[in-house]
Amino acid sequence: MEILRKEGFHVSRSAGSHGAVDVIAAKEGHVLLVQVKSGRARVRKDELEELIKWGRSFNGDAEVWHFKRRGLLEKRRVHVAGKVEFPE
Repeated sequence: MEILRKEGFHVSRSAGSHGAVDVIAAKEGHVLLVQVKSGRARVRKDELEELIKWGRSFNGDAEVWHFKRRGLLEKRRVHVAGKVEFPE
């Protein structure tokens, strides 16, 4: 959360989250939804699908942040705000 605050975002987290969104951040009309994982934890398919749904609902970006060993942070964007998707 401190990473986002330093970038000027207003940040809220879902304490003890068991849902798809762990952190919600907003800055100047931009919304970022984040699922946080650490160590060897992986995002399950159902969590990923739910995170994408949240991204669509908020018209925000959705990302998975994976904190690995030695402080390495890997970010993976799974939904981009404003991306129009048409059903087939």
